Amino acid sequence: MNDKNGASFRTDRKEKAQAVVRELVTEFLNTEANRTSLVTVTGSRMTKDLKHVTILLSVMPTEQEEQVLHFARRKRSEVKEFLKSKLPTARIPFVEFEIDQGEKNRQRIEELANE
Repeated sequence: MNDKNGASFRTDRKEKAQAVVRELVTEFLNTEANRTSLVTVTGSRMTKDLKHVTILLSVMPTEQEEQVLHFARRKRSEVKEFLKSKLPTARIPFVEFEIDQGEKNRQRIEELANE
């Protein structure tokens, strides 16, 4: 296998792992989060070694962002246990949560365009 194919394999593996983790975290948050705000997983970023993943969140209303972020971070160990129960791998990535600033900017541009 040459480098190009090896790099492609690693990229495919990373993208698949990232998608599965993103879906599972979405499932976890949908069952655990309160219903005072709408929390959407808008994306994820995973390191090449698959050891860390950052889950990007969009929160409506935006006034709830900090509260949701604190909630998600407090639940990190439960998220890890949930991932352990669902993933067929021994290594579970460390999960971090961030507000998706790109999504916030897109929504703001849309608001301005509609005015």
